[in-house]
Amino acid sequence: MSNIIKKPSGFYDTFERRPGTDKKNTHYCPGCGHGRVHKLIAEALETLDIADNTIFISPVGCTVFAYYYFDTGNIQAAHGRAPAVGTGLRRSNQDSMIISYQGDGDLGAIGTAEIIHAANRGENMTVIFVNNTIYGMTGGQMAPTTMEGQITATTPAGRNHNDQGYAIKMAEIIATMKAPVFVERVAVSDSKNIMKAKKAINRALKAQKDKKGFSFVEILSACPIGWKMKPVDAIKRINTELVEYFPVQNFKDIIDETEPKPRIKDVISDNEIFTVLGMNNEVLDFKPSISWSKNFKEQKLRIAGFGGQGVLMAGTTLGYLAMAHNLNATWLPSYGPEMRGGTANCHVVLSNKKIGTPVVEKPNVLIAMNTPSYDIFEPTLVPGSLVIVNSSIIERKAKRKDVTTIYVPVTDIAKNLDIQAGQNMAAISAYLTYSGIMEVDNLIALIKTNFKKKALLDKNIEVIKKAQEYVKENCM
Repeated sequence: MSNIIKKPSGFYDTFERRPGTDKKNTHYCPGCGHGRVHKLIAEALETLDIADNTIFISPVGCTVFAYYYFDTGNIQAAHGRAPAVGTGLRRSNQDSMIISYQGDGDLGAIGTAEIIHAANRGENMTVIFVNNTIYGMTGGQMAPTTMEGQITATTPAGRNHNDQGYAIKMAEIIATMKAPVFVERVAVSDSKNIMKAKKAINRALKAQKDKKGFSFVEILSACPIGWKMKPVDAIKRINTELVEYFPVQNFKDIIDETEPKPRIKDVISDNEIFTVLGMNNEVLDFKPSISWSKNFKEQKLRIAGFGGQGVLMAGTTLGYLAMAHNLNATWLPSYGPEMRGGTANCHVVLSNKKIGTPVVEKPNVLIAMNTPSYDIFEPTLVPGSLVIVNSSIIERKAKRKDVTTIYVPVTDIAKNLDIQAGQNMAAISAYLTYSGIMEVDNLIALIKTNFKKKALLDKNIEVIKKAQEYVKENCM
């Protein structure tokens, strides 16, 4: 019986360099190690039968082309951010295989924080680190792994540790951490080393499949164009120079003695969420109905003003109130360094569906507490939006005719009740009263059970009721 040599099933049948054209040649230069590494990974995907369950992450650099080759799920990440993206994928796709495929400029420079912390957390993922000691795609500049004396586009006299520091040895750094279960450096320079590389990649992926934790394989690879060498000479250089500085060896293998990582809890109960947030949800004297939630219209708010107006707390209060109504909520703050008087705004999303992002670029609700905030965010509103304008401070009228704008003197309402810090509660009350999105009485019930400053509770309730009264009499 004859052996049939064929392309591993982890690869696409056809590598299309430019889809829709007849350009089907490889992206990689002659002698480049990426092709060899690709083949080893594709074979491992086939051997372990995991291709259909794998998500491949390709960041910036020559590694970015991986999605043209691997018949898997593929995501491109920003420069250096692949381990962070991998963390998100791991937490949201707990049964998937995650491969972060990175180069040395990507992983060892801009991505240093991401790889260190992903490894330290022991994320159940596999990092394939291709080290050719330069920035290959962008012209052969010095990388964190460039060796002492090595000539690059930015070190024409050779790297000097007195000026540019020493080459970073990533495998050794990762191996010092407690969480990683497998760390090895290999090379794709000759048959013997390629077979060792194949074994290391298989073992690293098998560890992930068995849910053992974080595995890291560093691969010494040639870059003939960046090194300005012929392909044959570049590959030989791996064995004569690179391995002298970057020893090919296993640095850590505790796979066999490591227990599978426990599954991260998929669903957290409402009570658990409220407990983490320091809230008491069980004693609220209202119980919103399920039908109310189904009829809820998603709210994307920007609440903006200056520090000291309680803008950020207004956002968290709305988020807590929405959660008490069995809605999903996100809150994302943005503020300057000043304690008082600086800029402050927050993104708030309230929804009866899953929320894809906490970022609100096009709000349908704006609560503007001062004029600069009104000027900045009014143009971003979608048609039909609701705007609450703090008329105590903002003198101008609306420029937009396709939105509903109401003017409420929230600062004066709070100030007249001798609690100027309560202007955020006045703003929330105005929003709830006019929109009818949630009952003002439920806001009062929430702060009664969760307001930390009990001495100011009655004053804040007065502010809420006064703002409600004002909107009903003047805006509806």
